Amino acid sequence: MLTQTTTRVLEPADLGAALAVLESAPVENAFVTARVQAAGLDPWRLGGEMWGWYTDGRLRSLCYSGANLVPICATPEAVRAFADRARRAGRRCSSIVGPAEPTAQLWRLLQPGWGPARDVRSHQPLMVTDQPSTTVRPDPLVRRVRKDEMEVIMPACVAMFTEEVGISPMAGDGGLLYQARVAELVGSGRSFARVEDGKVVFKAEIGAATPQACQIQGVWVAPEHRGKGLSETGMAAVLRYALADVAPVASLYVNDYNTPARAAYRRVGFREVGAFMSVLF
Repeated sequence: MLTQTTTRVLEPADLGAALAVLESAPVENAFVTARVQAAGLDPWRLGGEMWGWYTDGRLRSLCYSGANLVPICATPEAVRAFADRARRAGRRCSSIVGPAEPTAQLWRLLQPGWGPARDVRSHQPLMVTDQPSTTVRPDPLVRRVRKDEMEVIMPACVAMFTEEVGISPMAGDGGLLYQARVAELVGSGRSFARVEDGKVVFKAEIGAATPQACQIQGVWVAPEHRGKGLSETGMAAVLRYALADVAPVASLYVNDYNTPARAAYRRVGFREVGAFMSVLF
């Protein structure tokens, strides 16, 4: 029995306790919860380690350490313990992302050794809804991307990623991992687009999905079609699919400086309930 505060790498036998922590905040934890539900806690299948913070023998907080470093339901004491472990291991992630307050604390502790970051997005509103839009008519031309349309959707995905993150997903391994992720979303029916004359006009994906909540990501409108309201009607269409077929709650997070996007999502029916933070390396 653990009687003091401690942190350790979780093992497959800890799955039930880890899911209990994750599911205590189903919307903000959707990304990591979906991974754990699909892969368990084996590091090879999960794509990283799950660190657990215990108080008096009870698992209280988590931190996913893989391509992203993600504090989960993390108390200030847990964040300090996770930062100590991360410093000892050295930086292996491409970003730190999670709820704004613990992520900011984690970055303050890691910045002296890990900085500078390429970009810090300190306030990214988390928006949710559990109802289809009552004010915006869904675009009837937005549909699921077919498996034989990878060559159609990939240029739009690369353009969105490069525009949002600031680097191309095709760098490094030639885009193999990114293409595999896009193919996974297309194959699972969670990639949506409006295609005209063989080119994507609007696209978005349901990136993370659990029985409790799903997360919409990768919202993009071709530059020549911006300003026409396609992000609103397109999002209304994706939201309809998400709530009908995937989960009872849909969420997304957006950069606070992207005022037009925030306004568009509010018009569709999303409301702000919190904030995320991202540190990009």
